[in-house]
Amino acid sequence: MYFLYFYLAFINIFAVVITVADKKRAERRKWRVSEAMLLFVSAVGGGVSMYVTMRLIHHKTRKLKFMLGIPIIVAFELILVLYLLNYVY
Repeated sequence: MYFLYFYLAFINIFAVVITVADKKRAERRKWRVSEAMLLFVSAVGGGVSMYVTMRLIHHKTRKLKFMLGIPIIVAFELILVLYLLNYVY
């Protein structure tokens, strides 16, 4: 169980770091973090922190793919976890 806590802490910190890095790189017109990478990190557990970070720093807030996609990913993950807790354990 400790591994799960460590993983979630790591992936959420990583999500914040790459979101802020992408924002800074966009401002400086440098190489960016791909949208696919941002969505992938969201899908593997970093969605909540990425969404909050995007709202706080106003990054990708005009992109429907992110403003709807990430909450949908988080909702799906929550449903999956609740299902697993109810039917597997």
